[in-house]
Amino acid sequence: MEFLLDPSIWAGLLTLIVLEIVLGIDNLVFIAILADKLPPRQRDKARLIGLSLALLMRLALLSLISWMVTLTRPLFSVADFSFSGRDLILLFGGVFLLFKATMELHERLENRQLETDGNRAYASFWAVVIQIVVLDAVFSLDAVITAVGMVNNLAIMMTAVVIAMGVMLLASKPLTNFVNAHPTVVVLCLSFLLMIGLSLVAEGFGFHIPKGYLYAAIGFSILIELFNQLARRNFIRHQSHRPMRERTAEAILRLMGGRRGSQQTSSENSGEVASVMPQEAFKDEERYMINGVLTLASRSVRSIMTPRGEISWVDAERPLDEVRIQLLDTPHSLFPVCRGELDEIIGVVRAKELLVALDHGIDVATFAAAMPPIIVPETLDPINLLGVLRRAKGSFVVVTSEFGVVQGLITPLDVLEAIAGEFPDEDETPDIIADGDGWLVKGGTDLHSLQQLLDTQDLVKAEDDHASLAGLLIAQKGQLPVPGEVIELLPLRFQIIEATDYRVDLVRVTKERNERDEEDA
Repeated sequence: MEFLLDPSIWAGLLTLIVLEIVLGIDNLVFIAILADKLPPRQRDKARLIGLSLALLMRLALLSLISWMVTLTRPLFSVADFSFSGRDLILLFGGVFLLFKATMELHERLENRQLETDGNRAYASFWAVVIQIVVLDAVFSLDAVITAVGMVNNLAIMMTAVVIAMGVMLLASKPLTNFVNAHPTVVVLCLSFLLMIGLSLVAEGFGFHIPKGYLYAAIGFSILIELFNQLARRNFIRHQSHRPMRERTAEAILRLMGGRRGSQQTSSENSGEVASVMPQEAFKDEERYMINGVLTLASRSVRSIMTPRGEISWVDAERPLDEVRIQLLDTPHSLFPVCRGELDEIIGVVRAKELLVALDHGIDVATFAAAMPPIIVPETLDPINLLGVLRRAKGSFVVVTSEFGVVQGLITPLDVLEAIAGEFPDEDETPDIIADGDGWLVKGGTDLHSLQQLLDTQDLVKAEDDHASLAGLLIAQKGQLPVPGEVIELLPLRFQIIEATDYRVDLVRVTKERNERDEEDA
């Protein structure tokens, strides 16, 4: 046992273990790729069989060192090339490796997933095992030749092989799971196998390729892939911080062709989306409505409600004749009844029921008090608003600020318009009217609706506290714009058509056409 105290023995053993592990990684990678073709319950078994056969094969080859030496003797010559038994094995293994790696790479690049009756078609267990055995023979020959060239002691060589295979056996499952969980890593590994197969063929023809060149190329590629995986992990971590509803909405909008160029993921997937789901698959009305549904949760109640200035309300303190005339002249079916001012709401009444009550001499305030209003804060989430509207049973809800000041009201029709577009009453004009190469837009128009119509993502920002076009223009200008003034938010141009000292009434919006749009036209 004195040889165990020799430092050179230990140095050779450690060096050989490292080399055996490095030389066995390509074998392990190919076993991982082949094992993925089997049903999940058979993968561990195939991996253990593959590595066990590799260990036995290497130990058997080491025990036949004298026979191994004869493999390097030329058997025959063709032209200027002499071929030994080792050369033939390397040629056969290299061609087989090139063929298998090319087929696997082609399958993944073409994204072919074999399915039968909705289930994935797995390969035969023994067909995979036979392929593993063939590769074991080729890779074992290379590893054994390396061991013979470095150490002369058979016991040390066998010890190094056993330890290296034990390490590979422990690392095989995590490596297999990692490789199969990352498609780009699988493609990279198959590229490595192509390079190794080419080097084996070259070795078979007598052209020696230094292993250092191969390992340097592999190491550099792994470093680049490491950066790619880190970037991908950081991207996924960033995405996980965003609400699931928002991410799902963006994914569906990309499939519909919406939000073009607005996000990095959109630009990356634009070609894929165009081929899988062309925009012609959805009509404009369908795209508008789906967009409205998916963006409803991100909107504010203020962007949906009928603003305070447009509310028709009944003053309970006015003479009954004036109230009756107001009810008959206004084409609304529901009215808030107030005492002197809008912020003093008594109740919500139906016009025809109040007219009947007036004919019977019932007091307006008394009649309205029996139907109190449903009041919600302006900070309410639009999704939660739907449940409140259901409880209103066809009536509307009143939106107030934190100080109890009425900001507006919301009817089921307002929510429908937020999803499907505007439904103007008989006595009103649409908020957006096409005008030549632009649009005439009312100042109170909801920015979400305008944004969808103009196919842009630059009008609505989460940090902004305005919900109308007028609010946007005032925020951009810093003050109330005057008629004739032009405000540019490229590619949009806003020209003030009508405005007073208190509000913006009408704006003409035009959109600059980029080169791509001109080419499509």
